[in-house]
Amino acid sequence: MTVAVHCVYYPPEVGGLESHVHHLCRRLVAMGHDVSVVTSLSRPGLPEQEERDGIRVYRTPLPARTPWGWFAHAAGSTPQTREVAERADVVHAQAFPSILPCALALAGRSTPLVATLHTSHFLRLCARRPARWPLGKLVGLADHCFAASAEIADVAVSLDPSLRIEALTNGVETSVFHPEAAAEAGQGGPSERSGGDRGSPARPWRLVVPRRLFPKNGVEHFVRAMPEIAARSEAQAVVIGDGPEGPRLQALARELGVAGNIEFLGARPHEEMPGLLAGADLAVFPSLMEATSVAALEAMACGVPVAASAVGGLPEIVDDGVGGLFPPADPAALAAKVTELLADPGLAERGALARGRVVEQWSNARLAERHVAVYERLAGGRHA
Repeated sequence: MTVAVHCVYYPPEVGGLESHVHHLCRRLVAMGHDVSVVTSLSRPGLPEQEERDGIRVYRTPLPARTPWGWFAHAAGSTPQTREVAERADVVHAQAFPSILPCALALAGRSTPLVATLHTSHFLRLCARRPARWPLGKLVGLADHCFAASAEIADVAVSLDPSLRIEALTNGVETSVFHPEAAAEAGQGGPSERSGGDRGSPARPWRLVVPRRLFPKNGVEHFVRAMPEIAARSEAQAVVIGDGPEGPRLQALARELGVAGNIEFLGARPHEEMPGLLAGADLAVFPSLMEATSVAALEAMACGVPVAASAVGGLPEIVDDGVGGLFPPADPAALAAKVTELLADPGLAERGALARGRVVEQWSNARLAERHVAVYERLAGGRHA
């Protein structure tokens, strides 16, 4: 089967959506399908065409990393999308800005269109009354919709009650994200660092916060919680991600006296993430808005328990068995949950259960199989 995918951002861009699309496409290729991706020239020096992991990638200009820039890219990418769609059995729009260029590319054709609704950007737009009608018309262009969380699916149906949509949590490539990834990367796993016992002064707890530094990701509340966490446990934190809040958050850490407890790594290449995650004792997600966090699933796949805000799709994947939830925008509750988990002698068992759940329910293999089943149903005999 030949699949054409449209996504505004794609590796080497780093992020949950980018990771999801890349690993899904890789899995489809491994299953014997032909996959092409139309995406953006999001960085200087990227090739306009290349093959990555057996996937043909086509890049077109992106004027700006803003909503108007996404839609300008969508319009400008339509000719390339049309060219790729001519040989496709199915076209897949990954996120709502990709639906329009895909629909325009398929005008006059019977090729089915699948769309996946991701991210809190979609939820924020849906909360604006003037945007609801056009968004309803937009998602209604798809023959089948996936939603990254039940919340997103419910909101989409509120736009168009006739919409055919299913909630399907994003998947993780469990052969890439696994508990041994830190040792393989030469970073050492949780039991290997500094030779001490977990939580001993010789071997501090390691917290990882894989969040871009934007207000919606709530990293400020983690920084504000860190003095209490550091007072009650020997802990060091690593924040992985960049964004406009970076300078302010680093200044806040200095002001609160925890600059020595928090290392801001900035953005890291996606291939480094398995090792960075697997080397942690606990992953923290202080989000104020969230769809389903691919990064949280990746941490769980690495055998790392998760403490997360009870927002969006996070409660669909995180519970007391694999970590715990806390109210959003509440540094005191965040600190209490983190210190409670660090004091739990069964913390490693929570991580093992988290890995097992991802393998059983949210592996990329299961995700790809469901996608292919939908593709084949919609395409009928086109791929035969």
